[in-house]
Amino acid sequence: MFRGLWLKFFTLLLITVSISLAAAFTLRQLMIRDFRAYEEGQIEDRVYWVVASLESSYEKNSSWDRDASGRDAAQALMMGLDIRLFDARHVLVTDTELALKNLPPLIRKKVLAISSPDTNRKSGRFFPYPLFLNGKEIGSLEVRFPQPQRESIFIRRSGWFLLFAVIVLGGIAFALSILFSRRLTRPLKGLAAAAEGVIEGKFSRNGINVSGRDEVARLSAAFNRLIKFLETQETLRKKLTGNVSHEIRTPLTAIRGELAGMIDGLIPVDGQQLQSLYEETWRLEGLLDGIEELSRAQAGAVFLHRKLVKARPLLENIKKTFSGISLDKGVSLEVLCDDELDLYCDPERLSQIMINLVSNALKAVGKDGKVALRAGKNGKDTILEIEDNGSGIGADCLPFIFERFYRSSEGGIGIGLAIAKELVEAHEGRIEVNSEEGKGTLFRVVIPDGEGKSGAGAST
Repeated sequence: MFRGLWLKFFTLLLITVSISLAAAFTLRQLMIRDFRAYEEGQIEDRVYWVVASLESSYEKNSSWDRDASGRDAAQALMMGLDIRLFDARHVLVTDTELALKNLPPLIRKKVLAISSPDTNRKSGRFFPYPLFLNGKEIGSLEVRFPQPQRESIFIRRSGWFLLFAVIVLGGIAFALSILFSRRLTRPLKGLAAAAEGVIEGKFSRNGINVSGRDEVARLSAAFNRLIKFLETQETLRKKLTGNVSHEIRTPLTAIRGELAGMIDGLIPVDGQQLQSLYEETWRLEGLLDGIEELSRAQAGAVFLHRKLVKARPLLENIKKTFSGISLDKGVSLEVLCDDELDLYCDPERLSQIMINLVSNALKAVGKDGKVALRAGKNGKDTILEIEDNGSGIGADCLPFIFERFYRSSEGGIGIGLAIAKELVEAHEGRIEVNSEEGKGTLFRVVIPDGEGKSGAGAST
């Protein structure tokens, strides 16, 4: 496939080079055509000048004067014209060769030096031009237009230049086409090889060296980030397998042991033992409910019934929910919020978010610890903060705490914060965390206001 892509790039560049060379050839032909048209116009002007000079000389002398006509023939030669002059009876009066012979040697040498050597060649046809005076034909002028030396030099040099462009520049362009086509496809070939390695589960050995800032470099950098993300997800998946199997095995082992004891008659079948089995089944059901809740949240299946609610009563209810736990641990749990602050949210889902965060905060603090629930405005956003002075979260754990089934400590299966993140994003908001190990943690939930949205009961 990539060999074919390289060939396509090479063909495209080769076509571009060919078009450029063809354009250069076409431009040369147009330039030569225009140059020849210009030269022909110049020659025609010279012919008419010679015609006018000869007619004026005839009028002045009332006949053809051989010496005067010879001077005109010499001037015509200097202008690149080979002429023959005939009288009315078509008798030769003079021509270029006779005019040169009648000139003094020094003048002849200068005339030949000025004139183009090509004009001395005995080749080409003569074109007749009748001569008139007062409407009466007085003779005829025949002119031959040999190719001027300047035009020959121009055409020859332009031909050499075009040949140089085709051979040298075309060769360079051909070599560069091969080089750049290979260079363009090399990163794509690396991407394909890396992608095949990822399919085989080889994450860490399939990073791509990124060089440059073009689109291919950005694609390579994005692919490297994708590999890291997939590797993280694979690590979390393996942890999930271990965590879920451990969490499920514990109650199942307890249930199986108690049932085996009952079957063997070692454990009496009474209400206390049945209650123990019942609690273990509840533990299993809670685990499965959490996994199902996370799946629904990540699949976008959470329906929000958003409406305007007062923030303080909602936070006070959260505080009341944990009042028993906070008293038992000797933890100060306080609410800091304006009584008039409104929230546009699904109160049930937002309560679920806050319960998850407050529960984690209470687990993190020890005796005489502090947990604060704050709410306020920041422009058009409502900010909810849960801050504690507990054990904090390690810097190596912070990037992963919102990943599903990631646990920074023992206990739970690591889905509470993942669910909280999904529910916050369902509110079109965001959740942030700042923490320092040994000093405490601050979770910040940003919920946008509901201006311009439908009223109470709207679903998202």
